[in-house]
Amino acid sequence: MAALMTSDFDDTDRLAIEITECKHMGMQVLPPDVNESFIEFAVVPGKNPQIRFGMAAIKNVGTGAVESILEARDKGGAFNGLEDFMTRLAGSSVNRKAIESLVKAGAFDRFEDRSTLLHNMDTIIAYGQRIHKQQQLGQTDLFGGLVDDVGANQPTLALVAPPAPHSTRELLSWERELLGLFLTQQPLEAFSALLAEQTVPLGSLLPEHDGKAVTIGGAISEFREITTKNGQKMAFVKIADEFAETELILFPSIYQQTIGLWERDRVIIARGKVNTKDREGNATTEIKILVDDAREVTHEQAAAYQPTGKKQRAPKAGKLKPTLKKPATIEPSRVFVRMVSSADQTKLRSIKSIIDKNPGEMQVVLVVGKDEAKQAIRLPGSISQEQAMASLQETFGAENVKLA
Repeated sequence: MAALMTSDFDDTDRLAIEITECKHMGMQVLPPDVNESFIEFAVVPGKNPQIRFGMAAIKNVGTGAVESILEARDKGGAFNGLEDFMTRLAGSSVNRKAIESLVKAGAFDRFEDRSTLLHNMDTIIAYGQRIHKQQQLGQTDLFGGLVDDVGANQPTLALVAPPAPHSTRELLSWERELLGLFLTQQPLEAFSALLAEQTVPLGSLLPEHDGKAVTIGGAISEFREITTKNGQKMAFVKIADEFAETELILFPSIYQQTIGLWERDRVIIARGKVNTKDREGNATTEIKILVDDAREVTHEQAAAYQPTGKKQRAPKAGKLKPTLKKPATIEPSRVFVRMVSSADQTKLRSIKSIIDKNPGEMQVVLVVGKDEAKQAIRLPGSISQEQAMASLQETFGAENVKLA
């Protein structure tokens, strides 16, 4: 799995699927760490199966900076604190931008919390610069000789507490910005109790609920604003709860009332009516919500919420109209590809390339490991059987490619 994620480090959609698959397999994917991470995704030694996020996958942290960290770690062992890290990396290619990104991504969490480190960033950088200057000039005694024990002249790094810690929402937004996805916590985990009682799960809505009033909630994942023929602005917003997603339609009047609300990753509760009709007025199976009102729910409100034990119920289903059009469904077949070792980066890149070049409807399942401990991993994306089978058999051998 670490090798697979390394091959997909620049494709966050695939990474998200693979990290979810790790959870299903009982493996934990941990944030980057200056003492345990490498350039690529790597397995953490120990009894529990864990994978560390690769430091080179962090935005603004180049391979050169990671190599400097690894070189210092190889020479002097694990860093025992922030002072030790800044002293040993003084004058290296690990600049301020890289350090800030490492902090926001959680790579220094073992030393201090992120809010404190960011609040003291000027002090931390100044400390590193002073150490570097001392290393360049050297410390001399009164007789002109180099002082062996520079501990007395070594500057100290004193951090002060921030006025207020950063919110959970800010911490999660940094992870999305720098890692491309949420890693330490899904945005809705803290809101589950509140949403469970005050909203109807998106997955419980059916086409038979067309026209019914509902209260729904979730995190904003997409936002699109358009201008109508009359010159008014309206919007289409996608939200997702823990199990499903749907689209909200904001007509000009309600959009103007809530215009400052619609930002990605915000958690909202909206009231409105279920709508399943297309532009021609025909009923479909696609569910949308025509919004009448909406408000934001903050992490503080979610944390302070006291469950009542009463949950919202989905509205009573009406009868489907005869004009309902059900889209044709295709049950995708699957192709199983056998790999004894997942460390073969060339073959991993090959299978990714085959999937990308031959899109279709057939799922690809990678089977790795020896017979007594093999694991099946469904890869993101799907392929065309006719176009891809020859390539898969040529790369992995016909005996290692099976249809099901």
